[in-house]
Amino acid sequence: MNIKEEELKYLKLLAKNFPTIAETATEIINLEAILSLPKGTEHFISDIHGEYEAFNHVLKNCSGVIKEKIENIFINLPEKEKNQLATVIYYPKEKIELIQSIGIDMEEWYKKTIPRILEVLKVVSSKYTRSKVGKAMTKEFSYIIQELLYERAEEKNKKDYIEGIINTIIDIGRGKEFIINVSMLIQRLVVDTLHIVGDIYDRGPYPHKIVDKLMKYHNVDIQWGNHDILWVGAACGHGACIANAIRICLRYSNREILEDGYGINLLPLATLAMEFYGDDLCSEFKPKTKDKSSDEELLSKMHKAISIIQFKLEGEVIKRNSTFNMEDRLLLHNLDNSYLTLDRDNLYSLNEREKEVVEGLMRSFKNSEKLQEHIKFLLEKGSVYLKKNSNLLFHGCMPLDEKGGFREVDIFGKKYSGKRLFERCDQLCREGYYDEKSIQGKDFIWYLWCGKDSPLFGKDKMRTFERYFFSDKESHKENYDYYYEFSENKEVADRILKEFGILDEYSHIINGHVPVKVRKGETPIRAQGKLILIDGGFSKAYQSTTGIAGYTLIFNSHGKRLVCHKPFENIGDSVEKCLDFQSTTEIVDSKKERLKVRDTDIGKDLESQVKELKKLLYCYKMGIIKSV
Repeated sequence: MNIKEEELKYLKLLAKNFPTIAETATEIINLEAILSLPKGTEHFISDIHGEYEAFNHVLKNCSGVIKEKIENIFINLPEKEKNQLATVIYYPKEKIELIQSIGIDMEEWYKKTIPRILEVLKVVSSKYTRSKVGKAMTKEFSYIIQELLYERAEEKNKKDYIEGIINTIIDIGRGKEFIINVSMLIQRLVVDTLHIVGDIYDRGPYPHKIVDKLMKYHNVDIQWGNHDILWVGAACGHGACIANAIRICLRYSNREILEDGYGINLLPLATLAMEFYGDDLCSEFKPKTKDKSSDEELLSKMHKAISIIQFKLEGEVIKRNSTFNMEDRLLLHNLDNSYLTLDRDNLYSLNEREKEVVEGLMRSFKNSEKLQEHIKFLLEKGSVYLKKNSNLLFHGCMPLDEKGGFREVDIFGKKYSGKRLFERCDQLCREGYYDEKSIQGKDFIWYLWCGKDSPLFGKDKMRTFERYFFSDKESHKENYDYYYEFSENKEVADRILKEFGILDEYSHIINGHVPVKVRKGETPIRAQGKLILIDGGFSKAYQSTTGIAGYTLIFNSHGKRLVCHKPFENIGDSVEKCLDFQSTTEIVDSKKERLKVRDTDIGKDLESQVKELKKLLYCYKMGIIKSV
């Protein structure tokens, strides 16, 4: 083995971590063993749009994976008991408390349930090293769980030992806490990586709860959607982004996100709305979603006030950014004099009262600790695109021209296309948030929300104005990017994958953004299986159009499968009646041989480490480097 001078410098540094032949050999053996384990499960979810309960349930059941494990383990168990076991794993605290309330003999129930739940844990933990499973455990039950997990129950002495541990857990009144702990461990181990393919925010009521949940998740990445990027712009104090975010919350009666979730003070906006539109019913601005706890008339007035402010602020952004080419969105001249805050000589200037309100909202958004915490998390864990395990993930589209080629996009005087376009968009988004002085960066965040060449938006224009003020339905139509016209074209999909250096036979583009209208016969699997659209309507606002309640994608050691969900009712029904998401599964691709860790991106890194460690071992044996 020929060791070059530069390699030797690196190997001497590596020797500080592995100073002996024995330690180096042990690490090689350990890494080679990890490479031989089955690939971990990846879980893909997109377009959640604030639907926290449905999202939380999908996380808990891993799109049916836990129920599938139960079906495979307990083949002869009655279906009712399988469903109950699944519900215990999803909602252990709630289910145990319900069982206790109806007078069931808890000692017998624990004796039956604990061994079953441990069997599920054994299966889901079998693809990980003992060390990784141990790190996933909480300190409280770590030793006990490891004893129950790794002792051989078929041996007579060990069987008595295990039964003794379980009986003691029950006798000292720790059965409930133990089951909760094991259930949480199963939920954690059943998914190795969670991919959120954009649009956590808007329409639904609880995006802030979803982000809270994601911040506690063990391994997650996020590909920004245009609704997410809107809130990034709002958090850095961009007026047009703030106005859009508030307008959407009011449109769907979701003041709770702003006031309770992020502590945004809407009282000055309400005061302004009553001042200018107190005698106006504002019927065209009635919320799409009714909320019994809210004053619909006041919401309508606030909705109208913030909409006019939005169009003014957007006009200012458009005028100072000629490369956006959005002058056709300057439409305020179409409104009559009933819009009392419009100055006919200067349509896009805020009046003094509007300026006061906007400045106050900017301070409120920028000073919201919770919002800033959430947005920094989105930026830390997120990106415009992700290349992972031979798959390309992005939310919206790759801007294409009419021939299916990569469209050149003018960004402040320079042209970008393909991968470079994605990278420049990512860079400018971060600049806009972190650089207080970068007005250009902040304006570009707004452009990513609704600009015609934005890969996050993927349409020719956002026709909010037309939907509010024009009765002609044809004027409401938003035309999709050419990307969607070519979504059935395998050559185009392959060209996009190649642009990102992905050449694997089983590679896929995975994106969301556009709901798949299953009711009209549309399919999420396109381009001869190379492109998968996983937006199936998580948001209740879309479900009448799609006919379903979302798609999710599972990628495990056996291949990829798409899961189609029916609407989720509520946690109460799930716990009480042991109801799960009704779902159907479609195989996208399957492997003849199970994928191993060595077949993943992490595996490639580990193989590189093994290669270097073997060189170090050679140096020790040859005396090139002295071991301790």
